[in-house]
Amino acid sequence: MQVEAKSPNGKSGLKPATLSLLIQCAVLMVLLASLYLVQVVSNRYLGFYFRIPLFVFVLLQSVLTLALASVLRMPAWWRWIHFFFPLAILIMFYLSIPSEFYLAGFLVTLSLYWSTYRTQVPFYPSTLVVRQAVAELLPQGKPIRMIDIGSGLGDMSMYLAKLRPESMIEGIELAPLPWLISVVRAKLKHSRAVFTRGDYHALNFADYDVVFAYLSPAAMPALWRKAKAEMRKNTLLMSYEFEIVGSAPTDVIQLQGTKNKLFLWKMT
Repeated sequence: MQVEAKSPNGKSGLKPATLSLLIQCAVLMVLLASLYLVQVVSNRYLGFYFRIPLFVFVLLQSVLTLALASVLRMPAWWRWIHFFFPLAILIMFYLSIPSEFYLAGFLVTLSLYWSTYRTQVPFYPSTLVVRQAVAELLPQGKPIRMIDIGSGLGDMSMYLAKLRPESMIEGIELAPLPWLISVVRAKLKHSRAVFTRGDYHALNFADYDVVFAYLSPAAMPALWRKAKAEMRKNTLLMSYEFEIVGSAPTDVIQLQGTKNKLFLWKMT
């Protein structure tokens, strides 16, 4: 799956969020300029101002941004965001939603997706099936130290800490709200899991026997470079859903009842 628009020379271009903002603004400016010119011409030569219903204007914005995003080969889900975003604004305008609602939504979203723009890693909670599969794949018969990078609300780390009380299970999360929730939950559950707020790039992977990641395709190349440079021989790198392009995994686990996979690399 693509995560960044590509330039003609094949190099990565703008980040999707930046490109999306530019697309929306560019289409809006073109539509406003076109409408102004049509009104000037119709008034001068036809004697009346051409008017367009607001809904039609917004629909044009949606269709044109979708088309431009497709031409630029943005991922399919970004294209649909382009299409529905102007329509959602129009609906909220008609509903006259209080401004406090938008402020609250912005603050919650900012807390959840604090780092998404820079890291290209959205908020992806794991499921029980994933946690069970990871637990079965952990090295047995000895204490281990494991890090869950992008630990979110802490479910994976707390689950494994309960099953493996002899081991050191840690989670690291950059977004403030998920990290805070994980810390509070760990306190309430008396979990042995340890949660740190920060960027996993600041860690030394040589300190861990297992590194688990549920990130995004955009983050996988950098993760692999760090893992290859720092992880010790026979330690284990796990990635849920996302492969590392150009590096064949040691094993691929098909999760029961889902279409998703767990990819494993045993470091050599």
